[in-house]
Amino acid sequence: MTLLRPTCLTLLALLHAPAMAAPAPAAAPAATTLDLPALIECRQRVADYDALAPVVADPLKAVANGLQPLEQRNQFMAEYRLASPITVFGQRAEYITVSGASIMAILDVADPRPLAKGLALEDGVDNPDKFMAGREVVARDVTDPRTGEAMIESIILSVSTVQSHPGKTLAGCTYSLDLPAEEEDQEEAAPAADAPLTPSVNTPDGGR
Repeated sequence: MTLLRPTCLTLLALLHAPAMAAPAPAAAPAATTLDLPALIECRQRVADYDALAPVVADPLKAVANGLQPLEQRNQFMAEYRLASPITVFGQRAEYITVSGASIMAILDVADPRPLAKGLALEDGVDNPDKFMAGREVVARDVTDPRTGEAMIESIILSVSTVQSHPGKTLAGCTYSLDLPAEEEDQEEAAPAADAPLTPSVNTPDGGR
């Protein structure tokens, strides 16, 4: 019995010893504050839209912000299912798309014309295969924080259809920074005079 005592004491000591701390789990990506209805309804600014870029670029961040990436049905649009449906333009939306400088809700609206008329949009294309209407709701002078250049912040509200989503209407907003018209004319006359802006989520194709 005396021979077993040291062993028993050792086992008891091990049982009552503090457990080794387990490695801390990897922290989940922090959720970014995104006001999707405001972005889609053109109630935000280019700087607010820029906050969306790192979210949609990382699937983990997208999920952390309630955006479930879906398989692309259209090569020009990234599509997401919302963890919580939103209401935009008086319609319930469960899906959104992001494409370049644009964010749009996918609405269960077969005919886009009444919505476009209610938003006072100007028809651009209207035929059996395609509908597109839009309106520039903001055009203000700003300074590009990256370069210090004078720019025009343009925010365009639009409604459209797309063949990859039959029976649906896309409605949303495009946010961009554009060069003033005079500078655009100068660039066309001497394209090598200035370096183009670094492309970003708010820079349309072509560097503007």
